[in-house]
Amino acid sequence: MFLTPYTSLTWAYQLHYYLCFRTHRRREFFANAHQAEVLTSALTEICQRHDYHLLERQPYPDHLCCLISLRPEQVISSVVQTVKANASRAASAELGLAVPVWARGFLVRSVGSVRLSVVKEYLLRQAEHHGYAKRRLPPVYRYRATAPVILTAQHASFDLHHHLVFATAYRRGIFGSRMGEALGQYWLRVAAKHGFAIDQITIVPDHVHLLVRIVPKLSIADSVFALLNNGQHFVGKNYPQALVEAGVEQLWQPSVYAGTRGKYTTALIKAWLSGCLL
Repeated sequence: MFLTPYTSLTWAYQLHYYLCFRTHRRREFFANAHQAEVLTSALTEICQRHDYHLLERQPYPDHLCCLISLRPEQVISSVVQTVKANASRAASAELGLAVPVWARGFLVRSVGSVRLSVVKEYLLRQAEHHGYAKRRLPPVYRYRATAPVILTAQHASFDLHHHLVFATAYRRGIFGSRMGEALGQYWLRVAAKHGFAIDQITIVPDHVHLLVRIVPKLSIADSVFALLNNGQHFVGKNYPQALVEAGVEQLWQPSVYAGTRGKYTTALIKAWLSGCLL
């Protein structure tokens, strides 16, 4: 059964990342107010020019920390490279620096409106939340990694968690527990092939929740398209009758929710960077 792959989506998203990178050999290039202002002004201008939403920033004498909001298709490693290169050029010109400004590498962490631990529990309670728990055979599949896949990247320390929600076409009830398990296990192989990790999956008849971790060189949009298109292909090939009975020509609605999650919330990190936390 052939189903047309998705090439564009309508997104509902909130993607917030805490970034930090240090100066070359920890030199204090931004120790006084003027030097810090040069860096701050350069960062603001760079983010405006490249359509990054700068939520908060804090320059220190030998490193820079900032909180940034991105679009699903923007790749974190490319964003960092753009910011570092342009900030280095501006700082060198304004401050007369004749040596490299930034050290190699960076740190990036995902943050969000709620903590990661809260979302993990929310996914585990989907059967109760949707009224399936009391059924003899609840049409729910749940997966939680007991040994999470380790992701690595050169010259980067990162922890990038994303909560994804996919809905079936017209919110038709298509999935049962067996089909959900088959799809979930297939998605784990897809993630391994494309270089990201799935920590948690909950599948109910008409929608899916996932907790996905990515590497900095991969956008969350790339991961979503890999999951949607491979998942649709898998269901169309192995469970075509389920789609026929549901009366749909595509498995998914062409819309996705994607939100970053982390150990700390966006509000907490923003308050810390702005100096509101003592």
